[in-house]
Amino acid sequence: MHFELTEGQRGETSLRFTLLTPDEAPDQSKTGHLRRRLNQLLFADLRFSYGQ
Repeated sequence: MHFELTEGQRGETSLRFTLLTPDEAPDQSKTGHLRRRLNQLLFADLRFSYGQ
């Protein structure tokens, strides 16, 4: 996994993450599953802390 933080406007910060694999890219179904799982792992606690 590769994380990239960039400074935005008005002091905001953008986060971009890229999942890297030594094999061929997965199909769209598998990619969607991986995106959803990573979103849950990385950001669920943050959302829960705001009551969402």
